[in-house]
Amino acid sequence: MAKALQNGLQIIQKSLTRVAKKKFSAGAGGATGEEMEKYTRGVMENIKTTTDAGEAVSSADLIIEAIIESIKIKRDFFGFLDSKAQARCIFASNTSSLSIRDIAEACSAERQARFGGLHFFNPVPAMKLVEVIKAEKTSQETFDTLVAVTKQMGKVPVNCKDTPGFIVNRLLIPYMLEAVRMAERGDATPHDIDTAMELGAGYPMGPFKLLDFVGLDTTTFISDGWREKADRGEIPKELVEKSALLQKLVDEGKLGRKSGQGFYDRVPEKGSKQTVARNVVKDSRNLAARIYE
Repeated sequence: MAKALQNGLQIIQKSLTRVAKKKFSAGAGGATGEEMEKYTRGVMENIKTTTDAGEAVSSADLIIEAIIESIKIKRDFFGFLDSKAQARCIFASNTSSLSIRDIAEACSAERQARFGGLHFFNPVPAMKLVEVIKAEKTSQETFDTLVAVTKQMGKVPVNCKDTPGFIVNRLLIPYMLEAVRMAERGDATPHDIDTAMELGAGYPMGPFKLLDFVGLDTTTFISDGWREKADRGEIPKELVEKSALLQKLVDEGKLGRKSGQGFYDRVPEKGSKQTVARNVVKDSRNLAARIYE
């Protein structure tokens, strides 16, 4: 666990260095090493780590959870924290796909009124948007506080109801899945679909590049959970129809950027540590055929 904490601090340090470089380079004369170091050190000194979750929350005013997207693990975690945190403490989950109400039910009725969602977007230092989710039992005071906190962070909050995917993922997941189905049918190649959406719709990256960035396993996990909601009539079934190709790539360990291969194959540039995306499949008919190999 100590190694995991150290790794986490190193990731934060690297992220802060990038933020500091951007922040101070905007001023006259550009960034100086001393200014960047002072800024980074000041933030790092405010961060405390521990492997004792109970100790970590004992005097907290706000707890934001960002662990694995498992309803059981989140419920168990918050159920434990409920008995350790002070009554005034607000609980918030960074879930991107699970119901805030379902997670909060692991806590006391009093805590459920002080429970909401704060869904940040990756990479958090660069992305301004935060979805603030008001569940059925979230009090207005709690919701207003969460909105105020996000504004204090310099973020832009949007108000969401506790519905599957909230706003962004409710639109994004079906969009990405339909792109995969287009490729499966042989309507177009992943490369051509990406090019069309980038140049025709003005998207910064097409759906297949986005799938690789998000993680094919993550998208599969979310869509699997949504199919359960579809069976209960909460969302239309056709929006999250299972993709054989997506499942095949996940089963092969081709998870996208995190594994080095997905719909695109990321290969090292010659003489550089950087990587470039290379289209894995150029012919959508061959792509569709791979499903049933």
